[in-house]
Amino acid sequence: MILPIKEKNNFLDLDQAFSSYDNSSIAIIPAGFEYSVSWGKNTSYGPDDIIKSSAYVEFFDEELQKELCFDKGIVTLENMNFHDKNPLQALDLIKRYTEKCLDDGKYVVTLGGEHTIAIAPIAAHYHKYPDMSILQFDAHSDLRQSYQDSEYSHASAMARVCDFFPPERITQVGIRALCKEEYDLINKYNIKTFYASSIRNGLYGDQWQKAVTDTLSNNIYITFDVDFFDPSIIPATGTPEPNGFLYHETLNVFREISKANKNIIGFDIVEYAPIDNLHHAGLTIARLIYKILNFAFYKYLLF
Repeated sequence: MILPIKEKNNFLDLDQAFSSYDNSSIAIIPAGFEYSVSWGKNTSYGPDDIIKSSAYVEFFDEELQKELCFDKGIVTLENMNFHDKNPLQALDLIKRYTEKCLDDGKYVVTLGGEHTIAIAPIAAHYHKYPDMSILQFDAHSDLRQSYQDSEYSHASAMARVCDFFPPERITQVGIRALCKEEYDLINKYNIKTFYASSIRNGLYGDQWQKAVTDTLSNNIYITFDVDFFDPSIIPATGTPEPNGFLYHETLNVFREISKANKNIIGFDIVEYAPIDNLHHAGLTIARLIYKILNFAFYKYLLF
């Protein structure tokens, strides 16, 4: 399988010496599939806008004092063509891209698109890392068995993950909007859920990031719905919810994971829906991606 490479206007706008497939340890897979968003649309444009915004992210990380993009190399694939594809066909394509990159030893970051796309990279990573756990950043639990007559709705993404992945190994953080069906499933499946209200009401004191980290296995896959953030930080998403989280709070979760010497084995970023002339949202997400990568590769600097 030959993967289409984005040679220009790639993630961080890198020269080919640092963005070719052979020279890169990291692969960015744009997967702008939009099938079932139920309110705000445009998630199909999310990957392109994130990549465009990433051109304004500094290469140097002042906290870790590294230039990861030059040390490791980052290849960006062309956005997939999902024309006339149903969810199962789209997921099969994303999974094959992910498997190819993993087989070639790449660290994979997948950019959605609606949350449904996360099913594919989760399945591919689970095959490679059968002991992994999942950390879901989200305002919604996404555990409905179906929504608006679709079992592959964005609101059912994690329910489909539970079809093949042990649900007791899922940790959700930031949840603040769910239905009774989802609440009951969380309890039935023993999904570890850190509700926004519990965090804000001080249930975990000022150590909630550590409490989240303590639930996770050594190898962690992260699925990150940008509606986890408060709308004041990221308003550009299909279903924003109040009482969300700030950027520095979010980074502290990744710091705790790194300090615990746990491995972030891959991640996806989903549900970003660009808004015209709102530049900070795309830039914030691009910076988040680069920061997570820095934590993943240079965690030893935080011990």
